[in-house]
Amino acid sequence: MTIFKAYDIRGVYPTELNEEIAYRIARSFVLFIQKDKPISSVSETIVIGRDMRTSSPQLADAIINGLTAQGAHIIDIGLVATPTFYFEVANSRHRGGIMITASHNPKEYNGLKMVKENAINLSIEEMQWVNEHMDDTCPAEKGKIKVKHTSLTEQIRHDVTYVTNSIKKFLVVADAANSMGALIIRELFKYLPCKLIELNFELDGTFPAHPADPLADENLTALKQKVIAEKADIGIATDGDGDRIFFVDDKGETVPQAVMRGLIAQSFLKDGQEKICYDIRPGKITEEMIRAAGGIPIKTKVGHTNIKETMRKENAIFAGESSGHFFVRTRHGSYEAPMIVFLKLLERMSEENRPLSDIIASYKKYWNSSELNFHIEKKEEIMKKIEKYFHDGKIEKMDGISIEYKNFWFNVRASNTEPLLRLNLEAVNKTIGEEKVREIKKIIQS
Repeated sequence: MTIFKAYDIRGVYPTELNEEIAYRIARSFVLFIQKDKPISSVSETIVIGRDMRTSSPQLADAIINGLTAQGAHIIDIGLVATPTFYFEVANSRHRGGIMITASHNPKEYNGLKMVKENAINLSIEEMQWVNEHMDDTCPAEKGKIKVKHTSLTEQIRHDVTYVTNSIKKFLVVADAANSMGALIIRELFKYLPCKLIELNFELDGTFPAHPADPLADENLTALKQKVIAEKADIGIATDGDGDRIFFVDDKGETVPQAVMRGLIAQSFLKDGQEKICYDIRPGKITEEMIRAAGGIPIKTKVGHTNIKETMRKENAIFAGESSGHFFVRTRHGSYEAPMIVFLKLLERMSEENRPLSDIIASYKKYWNSSELNFHIEKKEEIMKKIEKYFHDGKIEKMDGISIEYKNFWFNVRASNTEPLLRLNLEAVNKTIGEEKVREIKKIIQS
C-alpha cells in the first residue's frame, strides 16, 4: 500500500487511510509484536495515543478494535503529543504502541507511527512486514482495555530531572500551531519560574493559524513578531505532533539547528566524554562544537529512525537532526525529547546570564542554503553527473552523496517517497555559497 512510507504511515483521510484499513493494520501489528513472544498477560500491553486531527478519534476507535480483536491488551493514553507516547511505551516497559498522527501534514491527512519495545520505531523492513500480513489475521481471545490519564504528568516530571542548576525567570513566547505541543509546553511551565506567552494553543485539527511545520520559516513569522513586541528572552515553536522544536532568539531570529544541537550537545558533555549523533546534512559547526567540548561526533543518515538506530548502536547520549528532531538517551530508550532540550537551553542561558543572541553569535560562522528540492525523475543519473563534476572533492556516500571542499560542502540525496532530489549546502560565506548553489542547480536542471 502506498500509505506505508519509510518511517511511518501517512495518507489522506478517508480515501487513502480510513477505519477499515486502520483496523487491518492494527491486527497485523499485533501479529508482528507476537512474532518473537506472544502477548500472554494484561501487563504486556500496547499503547494507543492520538493527536487533535478531526479524523483521529475515529481512527483510534478502529485501531483499538483491531488490536483487541487480535488479542492485544491496550493502554489508551488519549490525546497526547508524540514525545509523551514514546515516554509511556519506553518508561512503562510496554510491548509496543501506535500513535495516530500525521505530524505537520495538512489537515486532510492522518497517519500512524508504530513502535516496539523501548519506543523503537519499526524499520522499513518491519513496516513492510506489517503491510504484507494485513490479510493473515486469525481469531483470538479479545484483549482488554485500560485508560490512563497520567502519562503527560509522568513524562514532564521525568524531563525536569535533567535540570541540575536553577533556571532564571525568563519571558518565553511559544507557538504551538493549534497542535499537540501545547499540552507538553503548558505542563512543563508548571515546574518553571518563567512566564509563558501562548500563541495558538487551542487544539484545532484544521490548523486555523498556520501550518504546523516550523521548518518553513514563514510559519515562524507571528512568533518572531511577538518575541520582539514583548521583549521576550526566547521563542519556541513545535510541530503538529509535538516531537520537533525550533527556537527564536531575543532578536526575533531563528536559531540555526546546527548551532542549537551543538549547544545542547555541550550541555550533555559536561559530565564527561560521550558520543553525539547528527544527520549528514551540512552543519559543520555542530561537529566543531562537539569536539570543542570533548565529545565524539558521529554522522548518521537522515531520518529519525536512522538516527535513533545509530544512537542505540553507539550508545550516544544525545542526537540532533536538521529538521528539528532532538533525541535523548534515557534509562529506557532513545527518542525525541524536545522539552528536555528546551530545559537544557534555559539552563545554559541562566548559567551564562546573557541574551541567547549573544550566546550563539560566535557560532553563526557558515552560510547555509537550507534544503532545496528539485523535481527529478532520473535521480540516480543526476547524482552521478554531480559526482563526476565535483570528482576532485572529498566524497562520501553514507546517504546520497556528500562532497567537501575547503570553502564549501554539500549533500545531495534522493527522496524515499517522491521524485525529488534534496540539496543542502554550506559555505564559508554567502558569496561562495550562492555561487555553488547556482552551479549545482545548473547540473541538476540541465
